[in-house]
Amino acid sequence: MRPNTKRVCALLPVLIFSMCAVAQKPSDTTAPIHLTLEQVWDKAAQNNKKVQMAHIRVQTSEESLKNAKAERLPEIDVNGAYARVTNMPMYEDGFFHTPTQFPVLHNYYKVGGDAYFNVYNGNKTNLEIQKGQTEHAITKEQENLTLSEVKFSAAVCYLDLVRSCRFKELIAKDIEDQQKQLAHIQELQKNGVVLKSDVLRAQLRLSRQQMGMVQIDNDIAIARQRLAILIGDEENERIDADSMLTDGNAIPGSYEEYLNVAATHAFQLKISEGESALKKLALKSVKANVSPKVGLFAEYNFAYPQIQFYPYGDAAYGLGMYGVKASFPISAFYHNKHKEKAAVLELKREEIAHEETGDVIRQQVKEAYLRYEEALTRIEVAETNIRQASENARIVNNTYFNQLSLVTDLLDADTQLLQTRFDLVSAKIAARVQYYQLQKVIGNL
Repeated sequence: MRPNTKRVCALLPVLIFSMCAVAQKPSDTTAPIHLTLEQVWDKAAQNNKKVQMAHIRVQTSEESLKNAKAERLPEIDVNGAYARVTNMPMYEDGFFHTPTQFPVLHNYYKVGGDAYFNVYNGNKTNLEIQKGQTEHAITKEQENLTLSEVKFSAAVCYLDLVRSCRFKELIAKDIEDQQKQLAHIQELQKNGVVLKSDVLRAQLRLSRQQMGMVQIDNDIAIARQRLAILIGDEENERIDADSMLTDGNAIPGSYEEYLNVAATHAFQLKISEGESALKKLALKSVKANVSPKVGLFAEYNFAYPQIQFYPYGDAAYGLGMYGVKASFPISAFYHNKHKEKAAVLELKREEIAHEETGDVIRQQVKEAYLRYEEALTRIEVAETNIRQASENARIVNNTYFNQLSLVTDLLDADTQLLQTRFDLVSAKIAARVQYYQLQKVIGNL
């Protein structure tokens, strides 16, 4: 075998392995899509499944309200019947004697209709309409609450993506600086100025940073998938976030201002108010059980033969009636007693639950407000730490390359500087999350 042939045969397994590795590596050819947070919220409001289910519940409650209003319309029925009439024996001399057969017509037909219009039933129809209106208002507030929660979740995912992208930028810059610093240390080691261990320590830190870049890339992919699913896009969509989102933070108002806003806008508080209103309507409905019922009625029937009045006749006839129907449930006086007490207790329980909801809202507003102020303070501290860590890294860098400090001091200073930059990004992200949490609690998200 010729030398060139041997060389090709030796390289063939390597080429095959490389081709397989390239084929197995997933290639992402999807073009990135830049979305602002407002665009993410718009997509979530349209495509998120939880929001869609909440919207369907609103539509269902709207149809229930229309059905309650339709109860005001009169009830109209039509009916018809056909029957075979049996012979009618007449036992004139008693059951133990042969009866006389009375001649009858064996075919019977009847067609008719009737109508009833409720005039008064203890105001129950109006109470049912008010109940439907209240339930519809509750479902709309629940839809708003669901949308607010989805928007907050989308904001958290979006900010996670922003944080990971900012971390990637910082690590990439740090890797670039470390590579330059490693080359300088290697040059000093070749000249016998520093030890081989210094080079190994610098290489070890660089490899750790490169491994951290792999982890950051995975974090970005996970955050993109979560955000895409949340807003109803394809899960392999490459979403690019606005990295400048965290640069500005709103100045918080006073705690009392947020409490006043929550008292009128908090979705949970409105839902609780609606639940209390439902219990009041339920109590009124129970009390209405002890009320007269008055209505107008009319009916008309065609029948053959005429067997309703005597003498019977072999002919079709029509008969109609109209008038007023009235009834009063006497038994409701003792049947309704315990129902009313139970309704009163349910109303009292719901009023206590409404007060508890107010307490929870105040606690959530207080916590979110203080956490937001804390996050703003942490940003100021992180900015101060960056200035101090930068100065420390500059000093240690000069002293190390002047042989006045150890390589461990140099690497520790670089690590501290990178960590302070991470802390600043995390503090800005946390402040933005707490701001949206505060807005969600008071009902402005």
